[in-house]
Amino acid sequence: MPRLNILLLSLGLLFLSACSTLKEGDDPSQWSAERFYQEAQSALAMADYQTAITYLEDLEIQHPFSKYTAQGQLEIIYAYYKFNEPESALAAADRFTKLFPRHERLDYVYYLKGLSNFDRGVSSLDLLLDLETSKRDPKPSLDSFRDFEQLIEQFPQSEYVEDAKQRMIYLRNKLAQYELHVARYYMRRGAPLAAVNRTKRLIKNYPQTPAIPEALTIMASAYEALDLTDLARDTQRILELNYPDQKTAINKTN
Repeated sequence: MPRLNILLLSLGLLFLSACSTLKEGDDPSQWSAERFYQEAQSALAMADYQTAITYLEDLEIQHPFSKYTAQGQLEIIYAYYKFNEPESALAAADRFTKLFPRHERLDYVYYLKGLSNFDRGVSSLDLLLDLETSKRDPKPSLDSFRDFEQLIEQFPQSEYVEDAKQRMIYLRNKLAQYELHVARYYMRRGAPLAAVNRTKRLIKNYPQTPAIPEALTIMASAYEALDLTDLARDTQRILELNYPDQKTAINKTN
C-alpha cells in the first residue's frame, strides 16, 4: 500500500477513535458527571479547547455538586486561556478563588490569572505588526504583575514562582517604558512640569530598570525648560555619576 494511503488511513482511524465515545443517538443531557469530565479531558488532550469548554460548562450546569465540579472549574480556566479568551479565564479564576479559597491548586489559579492578563497586554495584531507594546494601556500589565506578585507572596514554594519572577522583570521594564513614553509626550507638547512628575513616578516605582537613564535625561531637560537650573544640574550629576556612558542630558532630549 502506498505510504500516502497508509497515512490517510491512520489519520482516519485516529479521527474515528476520537469520536468513538459519541455514538449515534448518544444524548449528552443524560451523561453522568464522570462522562462529561472524561470527554472534556479527551478534548483537552487533543488541544480542542472549544469542545473542552463546552463539556466543562455542561458539567457544571448539569452536575453542580459532583465530585468533578471543582476540578472542572479549575480546568475551564486553563481551557479559556488556551482558547484565547482571557476575559473568560479571569472571570472563571475569580469565581474559583471565591468558591474554593483553600484549594490546593490555588497557586495555579493565580498563575493562570497572571498569564491571562499578560496576554491581554500583547495582542496578536501587535506581534504581527511589530508594534511597540509599551505604548498600550498599561492596566493588563499592571494586573498581571499583581497576580504574579500575589502568587509569589502566598505560595513562595510553588512550581510556578520562577516563571512568574521572570515575567515580572519583563513587566516592570515594560511599565517603566510606558511611563517614559508619556514623559516624552509631555516634553513634545511643551509640558515640562508634567514630564518631571512622570519621570519622578517612574524612578520611584521602577528603580533599576533600563528606563532610568533616559528618565533622568528627560528630567534634567524638563528642569532646564522650567528655568530650575540648580535642579537640572543636580539631576545631570546624578545621571553622570550612575550612568557615565549616557549622553549629556540638557538640550539633548527630543
